[in-house]
Amino acid sequence: MSDQQVDLTRIKESARSLSRIHGEFTRNANPAEGLKVDTLGDKGLIDTFDDFGDNWKIHRERLTDELKKLSTILSQAAKGYEDIDHQLAEALRGTDAKKSTSKGGAK
Repeated sequence: MSDQQVDLTRIKESARSLSRIHGEFTRNANPAEGLKVDTLGDKGLIDTFDDFGDNWKIHRERLTDELKKLSTILSQAAKGYEDIDHQLAEALRGTDAKKSTSKGGAK
């Protein structure tokens, strides 16, 4: 028997957390968008925030893509582990049933 263990609960929760983070990044655009001189007090600062916003948009899109991919990978990993566990359990039940039948027939 293997000593390896998988924490499916943690894998599933990580997938859900990444999915929620992905949603937040998707819904919330540039936090500085729409700020004007009367709010920030300086045109140079507005330009800096605009540059940040442009860069943030590009990087946010890349980040959301990666978050979605990682969430999907974790979800698929959890499902894969569950499927394998189910198949192994079924195989063991089949082996146990064969042993019971052969022992019962030998009486």
